[in-house]
Amino acid sequence: MVLEFEKPIADLELKLQEMKELAKGKEIDLSADIQSLEEKIKTLKKETFQNLTRWQRVQLSRHADRPYALDYIYEITNDFIEIHGDRNVKDDKAMIGGLGDIDGRTVMFIGQQKGRNTKQRQERNFGMANPEGYRKALRLMKMAEKFGKPIVTLIDTPGAFPGLEAEERGQGEAIARNIKEMFMLKVPVICIIIGEGASGGALGIAIGDKVMMLENTWYSVISPESCSSILWRSWDYKEQAAEALKLTATDMQNNKLVDGIIPEPLGGAHKDMKAMASTIKANIQDALKELDKMKPEKRIETRIDKFSSMGVVNE
Repeated sequence: MVLEFEKPIADLELKLQEMKELAKGKEIDLSADIQSLEEKIKTLKKETFQNLTRWQRVQLSRHADRPYALDYIYEITNDFIEIHGDRNVKDDKAMIGGLGDIDGRTVMFIGQQKGRNTKQRQERNFGMANPEGYRKALRLMKMAEKFGKPIVTLIDTPGAFPGLEAEERGQGEAIARNIKEMFMLKVPVICIIIGEGASGGALGIAIGDKVMMLENTWYSVISPESCSSILWRSWDYKEQAAEALKLTATDMQNNKLVDGIIPEPLGGAHKDMKAMASTIKANIQDALKELDKMKPEKRIETRIDKFSSMGVVNE
């Protein structure tokens, strides 16, 4: 899959491949031309990805090849054991979680999972969890707290599922309860936005001591398309909506809504998943070292103060 703004790069890469095949097939020395084209591609990549618009970053966060939560979890951990079900309704496939080992330390991972193909997308409900998904997440958080294990959440959702059946089973209550309970967890909580972070669907597992975003992700109360459809009655203004929403990682950090930005490989996380997973792992370990020095009561107090200070209140 090639995004619109990536096409000039893709065209040059195709020419480079053709040039290499020509040199190999006809035994022609094109090394100087190949090197020159490689440098041109490298320069164009840097210029392109250093100057992405907000809408282009939204597109990159949804890239079909982008790694999902389970991709990172299996790469980061040893002996990951997935845990299923909310012990009430069913096992929500859009919300995954379980215990994994990071260099000898057990961590509870929780995240939203999208699908690669049509069958998987239907099974995972496009990463949109129902109330039982959020209740499963809370059950796993409470389990981690009981056994003194830190929690890492990986957020990637276009929003909580908005269907009638989800509302009937208490979608709003489930998300609100998660937010309330996450403030009071005694163990370290690290939240990382790895793709889309939309509305309450993301917030339901995003209350943590450290909240970080990958470089090419977004975090907002609403998606650009939905914002455009409300304000302009059309999706045609999604690019303007993205600019107005200020939803990128840089915007969020400038507004002190997240604690850090995790850099991605040039071209996006999907270009080098192993390197991206290694960077995420290092950030998790650094955050845990910092949080381990704090007493549970102090972590809770700091967590509450951090979120309470967000926004402006006029009385």
